[in-house]
Amino acid sequence: MKIQPNHSLKELNTFGIDVRAKNYVEAKSLTDLIQLCKANTADQLFFLGGGSNMLLTKDIENTVVKIDLKGIEITKEDEDHVWIEVQAGENWHEFVLWSVQNNYGGLENLSLIPGNVGTTPIQNIGAYGVELKDVMTSCNTLEIKSQKEQIFTNEECKFGYRESVFKNEFKNQYIITAVTFKLSKRNHQLKTSYGAIQEELDQEGIKQPTIQDISKAVIKIRNTKLPNPKEIGNSGSFFKNPIVSKTQFQTIQTSYPNIPFYQVDENHFKVPAGWLIEKAGFKGVRYGDAGVHEKQALVLVNYGKATGIEIVRLAETIQKNIFELFQINIEAEVNIF
Repeated sequence: MKIQPNHSLKELNTFGIDVRAKNYVEAKSLTDLIQLCKANTADQLFFLGGGSNMLLTKDIENTVVKIDLKGIEITKEDEDHVWIEVQAGENWHEFVLWSVQNNYGGLENLSLIPGNVGTTPIQNIGAYGVELKDVMTSCNTLEIKSQKEQIFTNEECKFGYRESVFKNEFKNQYIITAVTFKLSKRNHQLKTSYGAIQEELDQEGIKQPTIQDISKAVIKIRNTKLPNPKEIGNSGSFFKNPIVSKTQFQTIQTSYPNIPFYQVDENHFKVPAGWLIEKAGFKGVRYGDAGVHEKQALVLVNYGKATGIEIVRLAETIQKNIFELFQINIEAEVNIF
């Protein structure tokens, strides 16, 4: 391992924020990670995956460790399913494409989500009616303090909406080193009703879609709605979609009869944060190089030289206005450092 001092992180976070790490090192094996954890306390290390769900607001005084473990291995299979262990440093979208090309079903709705495999359980990533918890069986971890390996089952991860045990009680205590998925080999359970997937399939004249068709549809939709981080700095969806009570939802619906929603249960409704932001007048708004994307209000962007602080201030302004207009608190999905 080579430790690089005063290393720029601009190319290592999808917002393209120009901050520096006091020291930077790439961990390419479990042995590398164990050595780094033995030599440092948890508060002396800053672990970096694909840099896709984070907003950096200042230089990092700790040693930044890029998790770069690679490998995809089929560990078990039967007539109907395959179990695949994927190392944390693998690119998420590339793994999804690999699974689709091999006709393994379950991940197709999660195509084109930025980031690496190792961070997906932390956030319980999700899109178009599918969440990571639907396909993950377990994840391998390394406890930073003891350097002991531990496997967390799906249930032990305590997944919620963009939540897991790694964001709460075990925050900053474990490094996810690999994730195991259970995917279908036949009789794939296709999910086409969420978002514009069915509409896209209809436009293509596809009546009996395959997982390949769904993946292509999702990629096309996302490319239409979401900016490419390589072209405009962003982290995808910046805010979580808020869940409100039935009473609160009905109050809003009185003023906005066409409000889109998803009924979570008898007493709770999920409202699209992007719709709230657009109704508040922020879609396409720009303050210097920090802005709200013109096609998708849920995405905050860096048009070039915005600082992390400037994007945080924009986010706070949006949150304040949403609360004043709807009495709804919208939370950041992105981790802010």
